[in-house]
Amino acid sequence: MKKLIFFFLLTSLCLPLLAQQHEIDSLYTALKTEKEDTNKVNTLNQLSENLWGIGKYDTSKVYSNQAIALGQKLSYLKGLCKSYRNLGIISSLTGNYPQALAYYFKGLPLAEQIGDKRGAASFLGNTGIIYDEQSNYAQAIVCYQKALVLYKEIDNKRGISGILSCIGVVYKEQKNYKPALVYDSNSLAIDIAINNKRGIERNYSNIGLIYSELKNTPKALEFSIKALVISREIGNRNGEAISLENIGSEYLDEKKYALTKAYNDSALTLAKSIGSKEVLRDCYGNKAVVDSAMGKMKEALEDFKYYISYRDSMKNEENTKKLVSEQMQYDFDKKQAAEKAEQDKKDTIAAADKHKQQIITASVGLGLFLVLIFSGLLLNRFRITQRQKVIIERQKALVEEKNKEMHDSITYAKRLQDAILPPLSTIKKHLPESFVLYKPKDIVAGDFYWMEQTESALFIAAADCTGHGVPGAMVSVVCSNALNRTVKEFKIRDTGKILDKTRELVLETFEKSESNVQDGMDISLASLTPSEGGIHIQWSGAFNSLWYVQNGEMKELAADKQPIGKTDNPKPFTTYTITLPNGDGKGGAMLYLFTDGYADQFGGPKGKKFKYKTLQEKLLAIANENMDTQKELLNETFENWKGSLEQVDDVLIIGIRV
Repeated sequence: MKKLIFFFLLTSLCLPLLAQQHEIDSLYTALKTEKEDTNKVNTLNQLSENLWGIGKYDTSKVYSNQAIALGQKLSYLKGLCKSYRNLGIISSLTGNYPQALAYYFKGLPLAEQIGDKRGAASFLGNTGIIYDEQSNYAQAIVCYQKALVLYKEIDNKRGISGILSCIGVVYKEQKNYKPALVYDSNSLAIDIAINNKRGIERNYSNIGLIYSELKNTPKALEFSIKALVISREIGNRNGEAISLENIGSEYLDEKKYALTKAYNDSALTLAKSIGSKEVLRDCYGNKAVVDSAMGKMKEALEDFKYYISYRDSMKNEENTKKLVSEQMQYDFDKKQAAEKAEQDKKDTIAAADKHKQQIITASVGLGLFLVLIFSGLLLNRFRITQRQKVIIERQKALVEEKNKEMHDSITYAKRLQDAILPPLSTIKKHLPESFVLYKPKDIVAGDFYWMEQTESALFIAAADCTGHGVPGAMVSVVCSNALNRTVKEFKIRDTGKILDKTRELVLETFEKSESNVQDGMDISLASLTPSEGGIHIQWSGAFNSLWYVQNGEMKELAADKQPIGKTDNPKPFTTYTITLPNGDGKGGAMLYLFTDGYADQFGGPKGKKFKYKTLQEKLLAIANENMDTQKELLNETFENWKGSLEQVDDVLIIGIRV
């Protein structure tokens, strides 16, 4: 899962790591001799800032708290603002968003009170980042726009650049990539002009992620690697961890598992050392996919558990409640302060005129009393309405959060399943005249296609596991792994014996469960070997037959009526052997391997099943067309037949011309 680098709107630390350490040592020395005054508050804050900049969050927090204690004693508001900013950033970097928001809401009124526009813009920008992390994009944009106005008023180029980058993040997360790229590019231009290396690092990383979403892998890697170089140069360990994980994710999308593991392991080690929950979450997600693709199912399951644990610890129900509570408290305190200031003004005017306008004052007092009573009634009604609104919005947010968590889990299950499917480019490489029509009913599927090249033959199969959706996908991982072990580990080449051994391995896996698992797989498995007489084909099937068209005639090899799984009377699977010539004057014979989803689809004018006979007629009619045309015609026929009805099962048809 690739991650954005956010802009934290505090003084950017652009020094190399050694230079930063030298400055930290100097600050430690200064603290030993400084008096209990505002200079010491500033030194404590600067030391805290340098420490979180190199990932030493716990130590940084200690010095910020010392600065707050002394700042409160001296009533030094400017120093308190910086302390609250430091603590808010540390909380954000370690995933404690409610605590971060609490610090920002403490600091913002102080910055506004002393007229510190830069400080107020910083608090608004960082608050926007937290709303963005919680997918509250509308509230994030409101905060960013307010911060941008303040930065432009004081002509703070670094701040303007950071806010432009944050707005780009919002557009990117809403999959609106064109404006996202514009905002990030404008931000990068400003950072290059002012030599803001932390900003350059941030924009390189975020632009790389946009290119990743646009499937431009070379560009994505180019910018992510640039970001990694800058992160290491300035000693930004959190940015380095994010860039390493982003590069690993890019290689994961390309199924380059060795490179993925190298970068992901480096990111994981660094994230553990600095306590970055976000990077840990994403690294364990990537690790689960890699281990699954390499057949390490036990390790993949453990990785996935860690991913869920870190994800839930950062976005749980309690966090959402606290964020809402902090926002309401801030809004209420701000409103009360404004009302108090207005009332103080009225009291001063009334006191000055009291000796001249006794009667008027009495009338005004009575009027105010009536207004207060009326206002009290309105306020009571308003509070009741607000409480009802909060309850409704909270329930809505909880439902949306649960739906999002479920969708995230299913999406990760899809990545696990994608790891077991051979890339279509690999199938085309070995079988140029072929097509795969694959239409899962849900995000993940029980159907899967499988291919393995051995020293003597090419194996290809269309398989249908029990169920569809997540349950079917989990069974498909077990069955695909059993096929791989049978061919690679046990070196079995006869298709019937392959299915026998696969059934044995599947049953062995399910027998480990304490419950009675009845799941299994239907399959059509073919072995293709070039020979002097043409193509030598060996085939076996469990419930799913093999159809082939030769000389304009549809022929069938019937499957055994037993599954790859538990059955009452198991028998050895039958192995069929045929040889087809290379071309028969009509473009060669066509082989079709398939599952039952296409034939079982309800539709048409009467809402009935499509049926196998109709599918045979369709395949016979299009057998002489090229592969892309056959796939397009089959898909068009299926969609027209289904119409507005729901797809009832996963659909898989593989066509091969020999």
